[in-house]
Amino acid sequence: MSQRRLIATVLLTACVGLASLTQADATERDEQRGRAPAVAGPIVSHGVAAGDATSHSVVIWSRADRAGYMHVRVHGRGDDSRVYTRAVGAKRDFTGKLLIDGLKPNREYTYQVWFSKQRQGGDPRAAASGRFRTAPGPQQPAAVRFAWGGDVAGQNVCRDRSQGFPIFNSINALEPDFFLGLGDMIYADGVCESVGRYGNQQVAGAFGPSADLADYWAHWKYNREDDAYRRLLAKTAYVAIWDDHEVVNDFGPLHDTRDAAPYTPGEHLLPTGLQAFLDYNPVAENRLTPERLYRSIRWGRHLELIVLDNRQYRDANSENDDDKLVKTMLGREQLTWVKQTLRDSDATWKIIVSSVPMSIPTGFPAANGRDGWANFDQDSGFERELVDILKALREQGERNVVFITTDVHFAEVFRYTPFAADPAFQVHEVVTGPMNACLFPNRNFDTSLGTESLFFYGPASADAVTDYAQARQWMNFGAASIDADGRLSLSVIDVDGRPVYRTTLVPQ
Repeated sequence: MSQRRLIATVLLTACVGLASLTQADATERDEQRGRAPAVAGPIVSHGVAAGDATSHSVVIWSRADRAGYMHVRVHGRGDDSRVYTRAVGAKRDFTGKLLIDGLKPNREYTYQVWFSKQRQGGDPRAAASGRFRTAPGPQQPAAVRFAWGGDVAGQNVCRDRSQGFPIFNSINALEPDFFLGLGDMIYADGVCESVGRYGNQQVAGAFGPSADLADYWAHWKYNREDDAYRRLLAKTAYVAIWDDHEVVNDFGPLHDTRDAAPYTPGEHLLPTGLQAFLDYNPVAENRLTPERLYRSIRWGRHLELIVLDNRQYRDANSENDDDKLVKTMLGREQLTWVKQTLRDSDATWKIIVSSVPMSIPTGFPAANGRDGWANFDQDSGFERELVDILKALREQGERNVVFITTDVHFAEVFRYTPFAADPAFQVHEVVTGPMNACLFPNRNFDTSLGTESLFFYGPASADAVTDYAQARQWMNFGAASIDADGRLSLSVIDVDGRPVYRTTLVPQ
């Protein structure tokens, strides 16, 4: 064995639902081809994923079609391989996660996942394979390329029967070092019908709005049955965070109930949606901070990725944000962590991942209060907390800060000069989306932070889009690259992989 042996720490395993290919399907297929039936036993049902890759660790995720044992083998150049095992069961929809530690920085690894009925056993030849790259060490000036996006299968704009989710083909072609699923990666409060919102033929989903755990799981399975999406998860590291539609529209802990069917009045949906999110995403969990989603990932000398949880700790959207009650979207503990992480990091660029935008007004209906940071036309946003973060950045001399956001179903790029007395302090924001959902163009934005719109990408109006071909052209995602000298390039890329906007920022 190498001196740095891989150490696996079990984080989470998993639970019930329909698989895209069950063991019975595989047996019937083999019989039709004149082969001997496949050996009975659990199989990989919904692909594999590697998540939260750091310079020394990664989380490997997969799902079986029934209860059994998950086996993972990780290979790195010059390293001995070793098999790690964990039971999976119905409580977590037969999903499993393993944290693999003791990896080497800036190294490409491959891995295999297979399942068996007994702890010892299974056929590695039937394994599903994947790969990922670990992050460079914090002082290594290595280049990095990553992509992000959100809004998948929303408003009955789901898997096209012939094209699936076409945007994932373009993300795959980019070959990023990691991909950020930046929220609304399912629409748990929606449906997917055989005919889509824009008239195209779709793969229908066997679910309704999620009122129980089985329906939440069903939404995740439906999206993971897309071939291009599964290829992306298998070929690059993944960073997952949630937004509102992983639970229910515009939710927070104080407004996560619904009264109309199929919901049970007064029943909180956040805990159920959170369990399903953790079951189906390779998030590195810590038993000392269970269910904590906010985290930072360091990638070499030039990048600190600060991933916010904009949902789990927020005040009610309907409350006013004023001097007597400064509303919080992050909660006191997370806000303290954000400031401390920004203060401690010596990375060239701090990229803050926020699932809600900075200045575009969100929240539907508006009478329920603003759901994002901006107040815009009322006093119910979370603007004062955002200003507090920006003040902390200015006071510690930060000049290389970018927010990446989604949620609003069009793309826009902003530059902010929030403090008139310090015009040299500027922050950029890149809003992207949808990757595969309805289009809601909106040219309104809050100007109180010295806001400039540099680019807009969306149709003239929602009503201007009448068919799938028209809708498809506006689907988009974001991409960023930092070269070895620290120059940051930011892009908005359309569904076919064409950049529609690009800018390069030189570190100050």
